[in-house]
Amino acid sequence: MDSKKVGNFTANIHDEDYEIPYLSGMACASGMINDALREKESLNGYWNFQIDQYDTCIRSKWYEEKYISEKRMYLPVDFDFDRWNTIKVPSCWNTQDERFYYYEGPAVYTRTFHYKNMGEKRVFIKFGAVNYEAKVFLNKKYVGMHRGGSTPFYFEITDYLEENNRLVVVADNTRKKEAVPARNTDWFNYGGIYRDVELIRLPETFIKDFYISLVPNSNFKKIRVMLEIDGPQNNGTARLEIPKLNLIKEIECVNGKADVEINAQPELWSPEKPRLYEVKISYLSDEIQDRIGFREIRTDKTGIYLNGKKIFLKGVCAHEESVINGKAVTDEEIIENFKLAKEMNCNFMRLAHYPHTERAARIADKIGIMLWEEIPVYWAIEFSNPETYRNAENQLTELITRDRNRASVIIWSVGNENPDTDERLQFMSSLAQKAKELDPTRPVSAACLVDHSKLMIKDRLVDYLDIIGINEYYGWYAPDFNELIQVFNNSNPQKPVVITEFGADALKGARGTVNDLGTEDCQLHIFKLQTETLGKIPYIHGTSPWILFDFRCPRRTSALQLEYNRKGLLSEDKSYKKPAYFVMKEFYASR
Repeated sequence: MDSKKVGNFTANIHDEDYEIPYLSGMACASGMINDALREKESLNGYWNFQIDQYDTCIRSKWYEEKYISEKRMYLPVDFDFDRWNTIKVPSCWNTQDERFYYYEGPAVYTRTFHYKNMGEKRVFIKFGAVNYEAKVFLNKKYVGMHRGGSTPFYFEITDYLEENNRLVVVADNTRKKEAVPARNTDWFNYGGIYRDVELIRLPETFIKDFYISLVPNSNFKKIRVMLEIDGPQNNGTARLEIPKLNLIKEIECVNGKADVEINAQPELWSPEKPRLYEVKISYLSDEIQDRIGFREIRTDKTGIYLNGKKIFLKGVCAHEESVINGKAVTDEEIIENFKLAKEMNCNFMRLAHYPHTERAARIADKIGIMLWEEIPVYWAIEFSNPETYRNAENQLTELITRDRNRASVIIWSVGNENPDTDERLQFMSSLAQKAKELDPTRPVSAACLVDHSKLMIKDRLVDYLDIIGINEYYGWYAPDFNELIQVFNNSNPQKPVVITEFGADALKGARGTVNDLGTEDCQLHIFKLQTETLGKIPYIHGTSPWILFDFRCPRRTSALQLEYNRKGLLSEDKSYKKPAYFVMKEFYASR
């Protein structure tokens, strides 16, 4: 056997720094494209797939496919892309084969596709989400990587494309202490390419991003339009059209940027009347369309105001999960969630604890339900690690860039249930400031904890928030419910408070007394106590109990839980409403 080849083979086996060449080319928010309602070419379908527990694809550079070009096989070949089993994209591998249900680690996806230039000058590939880390290769070349399991990322692949193409993606859902989220969470760790993969064909100069909103304090008579143009011809005139407002406006772009205010009086979006407008923007040969609602959300110490009217956020929390599809939820499942919430008299939903699919906000725009969107700065992550902060800030920027044109999204959240330490304060206050920099039109919040030692709402992060989110489980984790009343009596917040979580576990059909934990009777009793108390506190301006439906959680293994968090108001398949659901329905009907 050729000694040089043997040496290379040995190097691949022994090299523990094999990942270093792949740490460059990180996809981040600055590379995002506002693809809105652009026509896109889907790469969804059935891809060849293989679990790769030892990360051999990266170690041995399978993506180079050297075995194809060699006339003799000098070394044994350990893979054959085209003879692997197939898996549906998008999907979570955990739901596709029972052998992979608990698998955590790398897995390799590959497919071929034909490309024919249709006159475009530039081509991008978009991944809606890959959990948690993705390395992308096209035609034997490394394209780039992305970290963060819930936000979209893009690569320009113009110079990589050929007529016949081989795409390889290594997805890795390994939990890491320095990641966002870190190793310890309270939900199931799904893996894979679980949102759409698409090609976007564009001219040489194109509309990269736009942001359209009402101008605050303009008496709803002005809109702000921000544009970003990418390409060599970035000095020129863009054209904005909103036909139903009889609005046509020429906008001058200088060095690829424009930021203007325009007189307009749109009908305002609200949950009761979710009015959306067709918007068209053109620049040179490029054109993009979207459906946008106009509304104003603001806060002060007296409350939360939508379009100048004080509102109570009648909400519920929800994870992105279905029994059949895991995180790869369908439009029908999203619509079902919103309808079940609205049937409970909700006007608001907290999308916990990470960015849900972008389709959720689009559907909420149309259906009429307000949303809290959150990044997974969850529990005790590495707040002192600069790389962890950069990761969190990038995920926040990706989320806001993706969804800031969605009228339904009214609150950005920078985290959930984090300890009040100096490192956490620096970390999360910086995130809050970043959110306000990216989008000054929406309040920023976080789900904080009660100070149980002092029995009061006290968290240093509150100084940087517009809305104080509070998670409290009095009657459940904190058994003395009377302490909750003391907390409210001892507190005098100068900002509106939303109770972002409360609740109790109940297994579907489990009956007993109000003292029998895990029964519907106990959950019902706690919900009655909570709603009777929360409804009397003047500085509480919304609630979102935990949670709409039961969801998978491997850390919960009791006979009642069976690896599910059972705090849902519905069973995991949403076919059964627990009695507490109707308590919330009645409570919200009275607000």
